[in-house]
Amino acid sequence: MTQASDTDVLIIGSGAAGLSLALALADHAKVIILSKANLDSGSTQYAQGGISAVLGNDDSLDSHVKDTLNAGAGLCDLDIVNFTVEQGPERIAWLIEQGMPFTQVSDSEGNINYHLTREGGHSHRRVIHADDATGRAIVSSLSLKVNAHPNIRLLEDHIAIDIITGSNSRCLGAYLLNLNTGKVIVIRSHFVVLATGGAGKAYLYTSNPDVSTGDGIAMAWRAGCRVANMEFIQFHPTCLYHPDAKSFLISEAVRGEGGKLQLANGNSFMERYDPRAELAPRDIVARAIDNEMKCSGYDSVFLDITHKPKSFIVEHFPNIYNRCLALGINMANQAIPVVPAAHYTCGGVMTDRQGRTDLDGLYAIGEVAFTGLHGANRMASNSLLECLVFGHAASIDILEKLKDVPPLSTLPKWDESRVTDSDEEVVVSHNWDELRRFMWDYVGIVRSTKRLQRAKRRVDLLRSEIQEYYSHFCVTNDLLELRNLSLVADLIIRSAQLRHESRGLHYTLDYPEQSSIAQNTILTP
Repeated sequence: MTQASDTDVLIIGSGAAGLSLALALADHAKVIILSKANLDSGSTQYAQGGISAVLGNDDSLDSHVKDTLNAGAGLCDLDIVNFTVEQGPERIAWLIEQGMPFTQVSDSEGNINYHLTREGGHSHRRVIHADDATGRAIVSSLSLKVNAHPNIRLLEDHIAIDIITGSNSRCLGAYLLNLNTGKVIVIRSHFVVLATGGAGKAYLYTSNPDVSTGDGIAMAWRAGCRVANMEFIQFHPTCLYHPDAKSFLISEAVRGEGGKLQLANGNSFMERYDPRAELAPRDIVARAIDNEMKCSGYDSVFLDITHKPKSFIVEHFPNIYNRCLALGINMANQAIPVVPAAHYTCGGVMTDRQGRTDLDGLYAIGEVAFTGLHGANRMASNSLLECLVFGHAASIDILEKLKDVPPLSTLPKWDESRVTDSDEEVVVSHNWDELRRFMWDYVGIVRSTKRLQRAKRRVDLLRSEIQEYYSHFCVTNDLLELRNLSLVADLIIRSAQLRHESRGLHYTLDYPEQSSIAQNTILTP
Protein backbone atom coordinates (compact mmCIF):
# COMPACT_ATOMS: atom_id res chain seq x y z
CA MET A 1 0.00 0.00 0.00
CA THR A 2 1.24 3.51 -0.82
CA GLN A 3 0.31 6.82 0.79
CA ALA A 4 -1.30 9.50 -1.37
CA SER A 5 -1.09 13.20 -0.60
CA ASP A 6 -3.31 14.61 2.10
CA THR A 7 -6.00 17.03 1.02
CA ASP A 8 -8.66 19.35 2.35
CA VAL A 9 -11.50 17.83 0.34
CA LEU A 10 -11.69 14.48 -1.44
CA ILE A 11 -14.47 14.40 -4.05
CA ILE A 12 -15.40 10.90 -5.19
CA GLY A 13 -17.01 11.31 -8.60
CA SER A 14 -16.42 13.54 -11.60
CA GLY A 15 -19.84 14.47 -12.96
CA ALA A 16 -21.68 17.80 -12.80
CA ALA A 17 -21.97 17.66 -9.01
CA GLY A 18 -18.33 16.81 -8.33
CA LEU A 19 -16.80 19.15 -10.90
CA SER A 20 -18.94 22.15 -9.95
CA LEU A 21 -18.17 21.61 -6.26
CA ALA A 22 -14.43 21.34 -6.96
CA LEU A 23 -14.41 24.65 -8.80
CA ALA A 24 -16.39 26.34 -6.04
CA LEU A 25 -13.84 25.14 -3.44
CA ALA A 26 -10.52 25.33 -5.24
CA ASP A 27 -9.69 29.01 -4.77
CA HIS A 28 -9.66 28.41 -1.01
CA ALA A 29 -8.89 24.71 -0.51
CA LYS A 30 -6.88 21.80 -1.87
CA VAL A 31 -9.11 19.34 -3.70
CA ILE A 32 -8.65 15.83 -5.06
CA ILE A 33 -11.20 14.54 -7.59
CA LEU A 34 -11.49 10.78 -7.93
CA SER A 35 -12.75 9.29 -11.20
CA LYS A 36 -13.23 5.56 -11.79
CA ALA A 37 -12.25 5.94 -15.43
CA ASN A 38 -11.66 9.08 -17.49
CA LEU A 39 -12.97 12.42 -16.29
CA ASP A 40 -15.87 12.19 -18.75
CA SER A 41 -17.00 8.66 -17.88
CA GLY A 42 -19.90 9.48 -15.55
CA SER A 43 -23.62 9.79 -16.18
CA THR A 44 -23.46 13.57 -16.75
CA GLN A 45 -21.64 12.94 -20.03
CA TYR A 46 -24.69 11.06 -21.34
CA ALA A 47 -27.36 13.56 -20.27
CA GLN A 48 -29.03 14.80 -23.43
CA GLY A 49 -32.04 16.93 -22.53
CA GLY A 50 -30.86 19.84 -20.40
CA ILE A 51 -31.30 21.70 -17.13
CA SER A 52 -34.66 22.93 -15.89
CA ALA A 53 -34.75 26.52 -14.62
CA VAL A 54 -37.18 29.42 -14.76
CA LEU A 55 -35.75 31.58 -17.54
CA GLY A 56 -38.73 32.43 -19.79
CA ASN A 57 -40.92 35.49 -19.36
CA ASP A 58 -44.08 33.35 -19.35
CA ASP A 59 -42.75 31.02 -16.62
CA SER A 60 -42.58 31.37 -12.84
CA LEU A 61 -40.88 29.83 -9.83
CA ASP A 62 -44.28 28.81 -8.48
CA SER A 63 -45.02 26.92 -11.69
CA HIS A 64 -41.70 25.04 -11.58
CA VAL A 65 -42.34 24.15 -7.94
CA LYS A 66 -45.88 22.97 -8.70
CA ASP A 67 -44.74 20.79 -11.61
CA THR A 68 -42.00 19.22 -9.48
CA LEU A 69 -44.47 18.46 -6.67
CA ASN A 70 -46.95 16.93 -9.12
CA ALA A 71 -44.31 14.65 -10.62
CA GLY A 72 -43.11 13.65 -7.14
CA ALA A 73 -46.52 12.16 -6.24
CA GLY A 74 -46.80 13.70 -2.78
CA LEU A 75 -43.34 12.83 -1.46
CA CYS A 76 -41.30 15.92 -2.36
CA ASP A 77 -39.96 18.08 0.46
CA LEU A 78 -41.54 21.48 -0.23
CA ASP A 79 -38.75 23.45 1.46
CA ILE A 80 -36.11 21.62 -0.61
CA VAL A 81 -38.08 22.08 -3.83
CA ASN A 82 -38.37 25.82 -3.20
CA PHE A 83 -34.68 26.01 -2.24
CA THR A 84 -33.63 24.26 -5.46
CA VAL A 85 -35.96 26.04 -7.88
CA GLU A 86 -35.15 29.49 -6.53
CA GLN A 87 -31.45 29.00 -7.24
CA GLY A 88 -31.96 27.72 -10.79
CA PRO A 89 -31.39 30.98 -12.70
CA GLU A 90 -28.28 31.82 -10.65
CA ARG A 91 -26.73 28.38 -11.21
CA ILE A 92 -27.38 28.66 -14.96
CA ALA A 93 -25.68 32.07 -14.97
CA TRP A 94 -22.69 30.49 -13.19
CA LEU A 95 -22.47 27.75 -15.81
CA ILE A 96 -22.51 30.33 -18.58
CA GLU A 97 -19.64 32.13 -16.83
CA GLN A 98 -17.70 28.85 -16.98
CA GLY A 99 -18.09 28.84 -20.77
CA MET A 100 -21.12 26.56 -21.11
CA PRO A 101 -22.30 26.78 -24.78
CA PHE A 102 -26.08 26.66 -24.40
CA THR A 103 -28.04 26.61 -27.66
CA GLN A 104 -29.15 30.04 -28.84
CA VAL A 105 -31.82 31.17 -31.32
CA SER A 106 -32.83 34.50 -32.82
CA ASP A 107 -36.39 35.83 -32.61
CA SER A 108 -38.38 37.62 -35.29
CA GLU A 109 -36.69 40.90 -34.40
CA GLY A 110 -33.20 39.48 -34.62
CA ASN A 111 -32.59 39.27 -30.87
CA ILE A 112 -30.49 36.32 -29.66
CA ASN A 113 -31.94 34.28 -26.81
CA TYR A 114 -31.24 30.91 -25.24
CA HIS A 115 -33.46 28.20 -26.65
CA LEU A 116 -35.76 26.54 -24.12
CA THR A 117 -37.47 23.21 -24.71
CA ARG A 118 -40.23 21.40 -22.85
CA GLU A 119 -40.12 17.90 -21.41
CA GLY A 120 -42.46 15.51 -19.62
CA GLY A 121 -44.10 16.91 -16.49
CA HIS A 122 -43.26 20.54 -17.31
CA SER A 123 -46.05 23.02 -17.97
CA HIS A 124 -43.69 25.51 -19.67
CA ARG A 125 -40.61 25.58 -21.84
CA ARG A 126 -37.90 25.83 -19.19
CA VAL A 127 -35.23 23.32 -20.17
CA ILE A 128 -32.08 25.10 -21.29
CA HIS A 129 -29.77 22.87 -23.29
CA ALA A 130 -26.76 22.51 -25.58
CA ASP A 131 -28.38 20.88 -28.61
CA ASP A 132 -29.10 17.29 -27.53
CA ALA A 133 -25.78 16.75 -25.73
CA THR A 134 -26.05 19.03 -22.69
CA GLY A 135 -24.19 16.72 -20.32
CA ARG A 136 -21.25 16.40 -22.66
CA ALA A 137 -21.03 20.19 -22.91
CA ILE A 138 -21.13 20.58 -19.11
CA VAL A 139 -18.32 18.09 -18.57
CA SER A 140 -16.26 19.63 -21.35
CA SER A 141 -16.69 23.19 -20.05
CA LEU A 142 -16.02 22.37 -16.39
CA SER A 143 -13.14 20.00 -17.19
CA LEU A 144 -11.21 22.79 -18.86
CA LYS A 145 -11.47 24.84 -15.68
CA VAL A 146 -10.66 21.88 -13.42
CA ASN A 147 -7.57 20.85 -15.37
CA ALA A 148 -6.24 24.40 -15.29
CA HIS A 149 -6.68 24.99 -11.56
CA PRO A 150 -3.50 24.56 -9.47
CA ASN A 151 -5.41 23.49 -6.32
CA ILE A 152 -7.22 20.60 -8.00
CA ARG A 153 -5.60 17.20 -8.39
CA LEU A 154 -7.32 14.61 -10.58
CA LEU A 155 -6.99 10.89 -9.91
CA GLU A 156 -8.38 9.03 -12.92
CA ASP A 157 -8.66 5.22 -13.05
CA HIS A 158 -9.16 4.97 -9.28
CA ILE A 159 -12.13 3.44 -7.44
CA ALA A 160 -13.00 4.13 -3.81
CA ILE A 161 -13.16 1.01 -1.65
CA ASP A 162 -14.52 2.36 1.64
CA ILE A 163 -14.87 5.45 3.78
CA ILE A 164 -12.53 5.54 6.80
CA THR A 165 -14.13 6.56 10.08
CA GLY A 166 -12.65 7.31 13.48
CA SER A 167 -13.68 6.50 17.02
CA ASN A 168 -15.35 9.92 17.20
CA SER A 169 -17.77 8.95 14.36
CA ARG A 170 -16.13 11.31 11.90
CA CYS A 171 -15.12 10.69 8.31
CA LEU A 172 -11.31 10.78 8.08
CA GLY A 173 -10.60 9.78 4.48
CA ALA A 174 -10.94 6.81 2.16
CA TYR A 175 -9.21 3.72 0.82
CA LEU A 176 -8.76 3.77 -2.97
CA LEU A 177 -7.71 1.18 -5.53
CA ASN A 178 -5.42 2.31 -8.36
CA LEU A 179 -6.86 0.41 -11.31
CA ASN A 180 -3.63 0.70 -13.31
CA THR A 181 -1.30 -0.71 -10.64
CA GLY A 182 -3.69 -2.75 -8.49
CA LYS A 183 -2.31 -1.02 -5.40
CA VAL A 184 -4.50 0.21 -2.55
CA ILE A 185 -3.79 3.74 -1.34
CA VAL A 186 -5.17 5.77 1.54
CA ILE A 187 -6.12 9.44 1.38
CA ARG A 188 -6.48 11.54 4.50
CA SER A 189 -8.93 14.36 4.07
CA HIS A 190 -10.74 16.89 6.26
CA PHE A 191 -13.90 16.31 4.22
CA VAL A 192 -15.05 13.60 1.81
CA VAL A 193 -17.82 14.22 -0.72
CA LEU A 194 -19.71 11.43 -2.46
CA ALA A 195 -20.67 12.50 -5.99
CA THR A 196 -20.76 8.98 -7.39
CA GLY A 197 -24.12 8.99 -9.19
CA GLY A 198 -26.71 6.24 -9.10
CA ALA A 199 -27.02 2.48 -9.45
CA GLY A 200 -28.53 1.84 -12.87
CA LYS A 201 -26.18 -1.07 -13.50
CA ALA A 202 -28.12 -3.10 -10.94
CA TYR A 203 -30.53 -3.71 -13.83
CA LEU A 204 -30.06 -5.71 -17.01
CA TYR A 205 -31.16 -2.83 -19.23
CA THR A 206 -30.06 0.69 -18.33
CA SER A 207 -29.25 4.00 -19.95
CA ASN A 208 -26.43 4.50 -17.43
CA PRO A 209 -22.72 4.08 -18.15
CA ASP A 210 -20.77 1.12 -16.77
CA VAL A 211 -19.51 3.14 -13.78
CA SER A 212 -23.03 3.58 -12.29
CA THR A 213 -22.73 0.82 -9.72
CA GLY A 214 -24.06 2.46 -6.55
CA ASP A 215 -20.61 2.85 -4.98
CA GLY A 216 -21.37 5.96 -2.94
CA ILE A 217 -24.64 4.61 -1.55
CA ALA A 218 -22.97 1.36 -0.53
CA MET A 219 -19.95 3.07 1.09
CA ALA A 220 -22.15 5.49 3.02
CA TRP A 221 -24.33 2.63 4.29
CA ARG A 222 -21.30 0.67 5.45
CA ALA A 223 -20.08 3.83 7.21
CA GLY A 224 -23.34 4.08 9.15
CA CYS A 225 -25.43 6.53 7.09
CA ARG A 226 -29.15 6.20 6.55
CA VAL A 227 -30.66 5.84 3.08
CA ALA A 228 -34.16 6.75 1.94
CA ASN A 229 -36.65 5.92 -0.82
CA MET A 230 -34.42 3.40 -2.58
CA GLU A 231 -37.50 1.72 -4.10
CA PHE A 232 -38.00 4.62 -6.48
CA ILE A 233 -35.93 3.65 -9.52
CA GLN A 234 -36.83 5.71 -12.55
CA PHE A 235 -37.03 3.87 -15.85
CA HIS A 236 -36.53 6.18 -18.80
CA PRO A 237 -39.34 5.39 -21.23
CA THR A 238 -37.39 5.74 -24.45
CA CYS A 239 -34.04 4.06 -24.91
CA LEU A 240 -33.08 3.03 -28.43
CA TYR A 241 -33.88 -0.64 -29.07
CA HIS A 242 -31.07 -1.98 -31.22
CA PRO A 243 -28.51 -4.77 -30.60
CA ASP A 244 -25.60 -2.37 -31.11
CA ALA A 245 -27.05 0.66 -29.31
CA LYS A 246 -26.07 -0.30 -25.73
CA SER A 247 -29.22 1.40 -24.40
CA PHE A 248 -28.61 4.70 -26.15
CA LEU A 249 -31.02 7.28 -24.74
CA ILE A 250 -33.61 9.00 -26.92
CA SER A 251 -34.09 12.33 -25.16
CA GLU A 252 -37.36 13.34 -23.55
CA ALA A 253 -37.09 16.47 -25.69
CA VAL A 254 -38.05 14.43 -28.78
CA ARG A 255 -41.47 13.94 -27.21
CA GLY A 256 -41.37 17.53 -25.99
CA GLU A 257 -41.06 18.68 -29.58
CA GLY A 258 -43.99 16.57 -30.78
CA GLY A 259 -42.74 12.98 -31.05
CA LYS A 260 -45.54 10.39 -30.77
CA LEU A 261 -45.31 6.93 -29.23
CA GLN A 262 -46.82 4.25 -31.44
CA LEU A 263 -47.26 0.51 -31.75
CA ALA A 264 -45.86 -1.44 -34.69
CA ASN A 265 -49.11 -0.88 -36.59
CA GLY A 266 -48.74 2.91 -36.26
CA ASN A 267 -51.46 3.36 -33.64
CA SER A 268 -50.74 5.78 -30.81
CA PHE A 269 -51.59 4.72 -27.27
CA MET A 270 -50.49 7.27 -24.65
CA GLU A 271 -53.80 9.13 -24.72
CA ARG A 272 -55.39 5.98 -23.26
CA TYR A 273 -53.18 6.25 -20.16
CA ASP A 274 -52.99 9.97 -19.40
CA PRO A 275 -54.52 13.18 -20.81
CA ARG A 276 -50.99 14.61 -21.11
CA ALA A 277 -50.15 11.72 -23.45
CA GLU A 278 -46.44 11.80 -24.41
CA LEU A 279 -45.79 14.64 -21.97
CA ALA A 280 -46.93 12.71 -18.90
CA PRO A 281 -44.27 12.13 -16.21
CA ARG A 282 -41.79 9.34 -16.86
CA ASP A 283 -43.31 6.80 -14.47
CA ILE A 284 -46.63 6.91 -16.31
CA VAL A 285 -45.06 6.71 -19.78
CA ALA A 286 -42.71 3.87 -18.81
CA ARG A 287 -45.56 1.80 -17.31
CA ALA A 288 -47.70 2.42 -20.39
CA ILE A 289 -44.95 1.20 -22.71
CA ASP A 290 -44.25 -1.80 -20.48
CA ASN A 291 -47.92 -2.74 -20.51
CA GLU A 292 -48.28 -2.35 -24.28
CA MET A 293 -45.21 -4.50 -24.88
CA LYS A 294 -46.49 -7.24 -22.57
CA CYS A 295 -50.00 -7.19 -24.03
CA SER A 296 -48.84 -7.20 -27.64
CA GLY A 297 -45.75 -9.36 -27.31
CA TYR A 298 -43.72 -6.72 -29.17
CA ASP A 299 -40.04 -6.28 -28.35
CA SER A 300 -40.40 -2.49 -28.48
CA VAL A 301 -42.71 0.39 -29.27
CA PHE A 302 -41.85 3.23 -31.65
CA LEU A 303 -41.23 6.96 -31.30
CA ASP A 304 -42.26 8.88 -34.40
CA ILE A 305 -41.28 12.46 -35.17
CA THR A 306 -41.35 12.13 -38.96
CA HIS A 307 -44.09 14.77 -39.21
CA LYS A 308 -41.41 17.38 -38.47
CA PRO A 309 -39.16 18.63 -41.29
CA LYS A 310 -35.78 16.94 -41.60
CA SER A 311 -34.07 20.31 -41.08
CA PHE A 312 -35.87 20.72 -37.73
CA ILE A 313 -34.85 17.22 -36.58
CA VAL A 314 -31.20 17.62 -37.57
CA GLU A 315 -30.99 21.07 -35.96
CA HIS A 316 -32.61 20.09 -32.66
CA PHE A 317 -31.30 16.54 -32.30
CA PRO A 318 -27.99 16.24 -34.17
CA ASN A 319 -26.48 13.72 -31.78
CA ILE A 320 -29.55 11.45 -31.76
CA TYR A 321 -30.04 11.79 -35.53
CA ASN A 322 -26.46 10.80 -36.32
CA ARG A 323 -26.42 7.92 -33.84
CA CYS A 324 -29.64 6.48 -35.23
CA LEU A 325 -28.43 6.96 -38.80
CA ALA A 326 -25.23 5.08 -38.02
CA LEU A 327 -27.43 2.15 -36.93
CA GLY A 328 -29.54 2.28 -40.08
CA ILE A 329 -32.46 4.30 -38.69
CA ASN A 330 -33.28 7.59 -40.38
CA MET A 331 -35.48 9.32 -37.82
CA ALA A 332 -36.51 11.91 -40.41
CA ASN A 333 -38.56 9.27 -42.21
CA GLN A 334 -38.60 6.27 -39.83
CA ALA A 335 -40.04 5.75 -36.36
CA ILE A 336 -37.39 4.90 -33.74
CA PRO A 337 -37.78 1.58 -31.87
CA VAL A 338 -37.64 2.30 -28.12
CA VAL A 339 -37.93 0.45 -24.80
CA PRO A 340 -37.78 1.54 -21.13
CA ALA A 341 -34.50 1.12 -19.24
CA ALA A 342 -33.31 1.83 -15.70
CA HIS A 343 -32.26 5.46 -15.69
CA TYR A 344 -32.17 7.25 -12.34
CA THR A 345 -31.98 6.44 -8.63
CA CYS A 346 -34.43 8.82 -6.92
CA GLY A 347 -33.52 7.67 -3.42
CA GLY A 348 -30.08 7.65 -1.87
CA VAL A 349 -27.96 8.74 1.07
CA MET A 350 -29.95 11.03 3.35
CA THR A 351 -28.63 14.61 3.44
CA ASP A 352 -29.68 18.08 4.51
CA ARG A 353 -29.72 21.13 2.25
CA GLN A 354 -25.94 21.55 2.63
CA GLY A 355 -25.33 17.99 1.45
CA ARG A 356 -24.31 16.78 4.94
CA THR A 357 -24.88 13.10 5.74
CA ASP A 358 -25.27 11.38 9.12
CA LEU A 359 -21.48 11.05 9.36
CA ASP A 360 -19.60 14.19 10.36
CA GLY A 361 -17.29 15.27 7.54
CA LEU A 362 -19.04 13.19 4.87
CA TYR A 363 -21.20 14.88 2.22
CA ALA A 364 -23.28 13.50 -0.65
CA ILE A 365 -24.45 15.49 -3.68
CA GLY A 366 -26.14 14.67 -6.95
CA GLU A 367 -27.85 11.39 -7.79
CA VAL A 368 -26.18 9.54 -4.89
CA ALA A 369 -28.04 11.74 -2.40
CA PHE A 370 -31.61 11.80 -1.12
CA THR A 371 -32.47 15.47 -0.65
CA GLY A 372 -36.26 15.30 -0.89
CA LEU A 373 -36.33 17.11 -4.23
CA HIS A 374 -37.59 14.29 -6.43
CA GLY A 375 -40.12 12.56 -4.20
CA ALA A 376 -41.54 9.41 -5.76
CA ASN A 377 -40.58 10.38 -9.32
CA ARG A 378 -37.97 12.81 -10.66
CA MET A 379 -39.23 15.36 -13.14
CA ALA A 380 -37.18 15.56 -16.33
CA SER A 381 -34.06 17.77 -16.22
CA ASN A 382 -34.28 18.48 -12.48
CA SER A 383 -31.29 16.19 -11.89
CA LEU A 384 -28.56 18.42 -13.34
CA LEU A 385 -30.15 21.36 -11.53
CA GLU A 386 -29.88 19.41 -8.26
CA CYS A 387 -26.19 18.70 -8.93
CA LEU A 388 -25.40 22.39 -9.37
CA VAL A 389 -27.53 23.69 -6.51
CA PHE A 390 -26.32 21.23 -3.87
CA GLY A 391 -22.73 21.36 -5.10
CA HIS A 392 -22.85 25.10 -4.48
CA ALA A 393 -24.56 24.70 -1.09
CA ALA A 394 -22.01 22.09 0.05
CA SER A 395 -19.12 24.34 -0.97
CA ILE A 396 -20.34 27.16 1.27
CA ASP A 397 -20.66 24.82 4.26
CA ILE A 398 -17.29 23.12 3.69
CA LEU A 399 -15.37 26.38 3.27
CA GLU A 400 -16.86 27.71 6.50
CA LYS A 401 -15.91 24.55 8.39
CA LEU A 402 -12.39 24.46 6.94
CA LYS A 403 -11.60 27.53 9.02
CA ASP A 404 -11.64 25.38 12.15
CA VAL A 405 -10.83 21.72 11.50
CA PRO A 406 -8.85 19.32 13.70
CA PRO A 407 -5.49 18.00 12.47
CA LEU A 408 -5.63 15.04 10.09
CA SER A 409 -5.62 11.74 11.93
CA THR A 410 -3.26 8.82 11.44
CA LEU A 411 -5.22 6.22 9.50
CA PRO A 412 -4.99 2.42 9.69
CA LYS A 413 -3.17 0.74 6.83
CA TRP A 414 -5.00 -1.45 4.37
CA ASP A 415 -4.55 -5.08 5.45
CA GLU A 416 -4.24 -7.59 2.62
CA SER A 417 -1.90 -10.01 4.41
CA ARG A 418 -4.52 -12.79 4.43
CA VAL A 419 -5.79 -12.59 0.87
CA THR A 420 -4.59 -14.03 -2.41
CA ASP A 421 -5.14 -13.41 -6.11
CA SER A 422 -8.30 -15.08 -7.34
CA ASP A 423 -8.20 -17.96 -9.79
CA GLU A 424 -11.99 -17.98 -10.21
CA GLU A 425 -12.91 -14.62 -11.75
CA VAL A 426 -15.83 -16.35 -13.46
CA VAL A 427 -17.61 -16.27 -10.08
CA VAL A 428 -17.74 -12.48 -10.26
CA SER A 429 -19.07 -12.35 -13.83
CA HIS A 430 -21.72 -15.01 -13.16
CA ASN A 431 -22.93 -13.30 -9.98
CA TRP A 432 -23.02 -9.95 -11.76
CA ASP A 433 -25.19 -11.38 -14.53
CA GLU A 434 -27.55 -13.14 -12.12
CA LEU A 435 -28.02 -9.99 -10.03
CA ARG A 436 -28.92 -7.78 -12.97
CA ARG A 437 -31.33 -10.34 -14.42
CA PHE A 438 -33.37 -10.98 -11.27
CA MET A 439 -33.48 -7.27 -10.50
CA TRP A 440 -34.92 -6.66 -13.97
CA ASP A 441 -37.39 -9.55 -13.72
CA TYR A 442 -38.58 -9.05 -10.14
CA VAL A 443 -37.85 -5.45 -9.09
CA GLY A 444 -38.58 -3.62 -12.33
CA ILE A 445 -41.32 -1.34 -13.61
CA VAL A 446 -44.17 -3.52 -12.26
CA ARG A 447 -43.63 -5.42 -8.99
CA SER A 448 -45.51 -7.81 -6.72
CA THR A 449 -45.04 -9.21 -3.24
CA LYS A 450 -44.06 -12.61 -4.63
CA ARG A 451 -41.55 -11.11 -7.08
CA LEU A 452 -39.91 -9.11 -4.31
CA GLN A 453 -39.70 -12.18 -2.06
CA ARG A 454 -37.97 -14.10 -4.84
CA ALA A 455 -35.52 -11.24 -5.35
CA LYS A 456 -34.77 -11.02 -1.62
CA ARG A 457 -33.95 -14.72 -1.36
CA ARG A 458 -31.60 -14.48 -4.32
CA VAL A 459 -29.85 -11.31 -3.18
CA ASP A 460 -29.29 -12.74 0.31
CA LEU A 461 -27.55 -15.79 -1.13
CA LEU A 462 -25.59 -13.70 -3.59
CA ARG A 463 -24.36 -11.27 -0.95
CA SER A 464 -23.19 -14.14 1.23
CA GLU A 465 -21.16 -15.58 -1.64
CA ILE A 466 -19.74 -12.19 -2.56
CA GLN A 467 -18.70 -11.40 1.02
CA GLU A 468 -16.89 -14.73 1.30
CA TYR A 469 -15.13 -14.04 -1.99
CA TYR A 470 -14.24 -10.48 -0.88
CA SER A 471 -12.74 -11.79 2.36
CA HIS A 472 -10.36 -14.23 0.67
CA PHE A 473 -9.13 -12.53 -2.50
CA CYS A 474 -7.40 -9.32 -3.52
CA VAL A 475 -9.78 -6.56 -4.50
CA THR A 476 -10.41 -5.76 -8.14
CA ASN A 477 -12.63 -3.22 -9.86
CA ASP A 478 -15.21 -5.86 -10.82
CA LEU A 479 -15.33 -7.33 -7.33
CA LEU A 480 -15.73 -3.92 -5.68
CA GLU A 481 -18.52 -2.93 -8.05
CA LEU A 482 -20.31 -6.25 -7.58
CA ARG A 483 -20.02 -5.92 -3.79
CA ASN A 484 -21.55 -2.45 -3.96
CA LEU A 485 -24.27 -3.34 -6.47
CA SER A 486 -25.42 -6.36 -4.47
CA LEU A 487 -25.73 -4.21 -1.34
CA VAL A 488 -27.65 -1.48 -3.16
CA ALA A 489 -29.92 -4.09 -4.77
CA ASP A 490 -30.69 -5.38 -1.29
CA LEU A 491 -31.55 -1.85 -0.13
CA ILE A 492 -33.85 -1.39 -3.15
CA ILE A 493 -35.65 -4.67 -2.47
CA ARG A 494 -36.01 -4.04 1.27
CA SER A 495 -37.40 -0.56 0.61
CA ALA A 496 -39.85 -1.87 -1.99
CA GLN A 497 -41.08 -4.53 0.44
CA LEU A 498 -41.86 -1.86 3.02
CA ARG A 499 -44.02 0.26 0.69
CA HIS A 500 -47.52 -1.23 0.71
CA GLU A 501 -48.96 1.09 -1.93
CA SER A 502 -48.36 2.18 -5.51
CA ARG A 503 -46.88 5.65 -5.72
CA GLY A 504 -44.79 7.28 -8.41
CA LEU A 505 -42.11 4.92 -9.65
CA HIS A 506 -43.09 2.10 -7.29
CA TYR A 507 -46.01 0.17 -8.78
CA THR A 508 -47.04 -3.13 -7.23
CA LEU A 509 -49.85 -5.45 -8.33
CA ASP A 510 -50.71 -6.33 -4.72
CA TYR A 511 -51.19 -2.70 -3.61
CA PRO A 512 -52.35 -0.86 -6.77
CA GLU A 513 -53.80 2.15 -4.96
CA GLN A 514 -51.94 5.13 -3.50
CA SER A 515 -52.14 5.49 0.27
CA SER A 516 -53.67 8.61 1.77
CA ILE A 517 -50.55 8.94 3.93
CA ALA A 518 -47.35 9.96 2.15
CA GLN A 519 -44.17 8.98 3.95
CA ASN A 520 -40.56 8.27 3.05
CA THR A 521 -39.00 4.83 3.36
CA ILE A 522 -35.96 5.23 5.62
CA LEU A 523 -33.49 2.43 6.29
CA THR A 524 -30.95 2.59 9.12
CA PRO A 525 -27.76 0.45 9.20
